[in-house]
Amino acid sequence: MNEFQQVIESFDIAQSSELAPEEVREKIQQYCVLLWHKNQKLNLTRHTDWETFVARDLVDTLQLSKLIEHGTEVLDVGSGGGVPGLLLAIIRPDLRVNLTESVGKKALALVEFAEALSVPVQVFQERAESLLAEFRYDYMTARAVGSLSKLCRFFNGHWINVGAMLATKGPNWVNEKAEAEAAGLLDEIEIELAAEYPTPMTDWSSTILRICARKD
Repeated sequence: MNEFQQVIESFDIAQSSELAPEEVREKIQQYCVLLWHKNQKLNLTRHTDWETFVARDLVDTLQLSKLIEHGTEVLDVGSGGGVPGLLLAIIRPDLRVNLTESVGKKALALVEFAEALSVPVQVFQERAESLLAEFRYDYMTARAVGSLSKLCRFFNGHWINVGAMLATKGPNWVNEKAEAEAAGLLDEIEIELAAEYPTPMTDWSSTILRICARKD
């Protein structure tokens, strides 16, 4: 058993249906090797060991994957080194995943990763909100992009073009929501708690918020 498998076993997620195919596990390992090698020259991630990667990046993406319907199209906001977007595409090959990264070197790295792993994602070197001016997506995903106020400032006026945003947050999301509400930024949207789960190696929980255009 290799170190990656040992860490998965230690966090009790080895039996997760999303990780069942051996090919998926192999691609995740290959992705990490590519990411960590590129990270020596380009700042893509702070999670450069198996334990932190599994506890934070993989657990978050697995939780996220449970909330996305089969065969839908996803726009990942500010993809950086590929979490959650590229990792989601590996775990859920039924999805049509689009990655957005405005920094040219990071976008090029994502293209290199996807080609090396034979993962059919589309990478856009631009901001996600510019794509929403022309296209519609079933889901957006956002992780470590910014506060709820920041997300609202990015996407207010564009919520009608996305089914729902799934935003991964820590326990401070309640305060973020209060701040956004006080600033008058929540008029266009509805926010609900879609998932809450313990974060391994910490004493706090992570959450995934479902954000969509207000229906009334």
